Amino acid sequence: MDTNELEKLPNLGKEIEKGKAHIVVELIEYEHNSIVSKSIMKRATGAIDAMSFASGEGLNEKISPFDTYAQIIDGSANMIIDGKSTMLETGQGIIIPAHKPSHIKPNGRFKMILTVIKSGYEDV
Repeated sequence: MDTNELEKLPNLGKEIEKGKAHIVVELIEYEHNSIVSKSIMKRATGAIDAMSFASGEGLNEKISPFDTYAQIIDGSANMIIDGKSTMLETGQGIIIPAHKPSHIKPNGRFKMILTVIKSGYEDV
């Protein structure tokens, strides 16, 4: 899936309730042949989203102007950042640096949390 299409995905409900405990892996469910995205929190300075990917679904290469933290919360996926491949399993995370090409190849179905930090300036 193209990352521009990803931004157009329907957001399942509102942000999660503040001050209330939740089970991270249960924030979002799998849907057959789909990528599902749910906003946990969105601000001018960044966003946190929960995502689920059906088997065979991934994200095409993109370059972001902001650092992004990706954490696998269920399953596993191959993160390719600036040509270097890293297999991530449940509980593992990786920082995707700003201005570096990256994409995600699935290893079956998986869920992840993406945290984007918009710094207000760009590192070169």
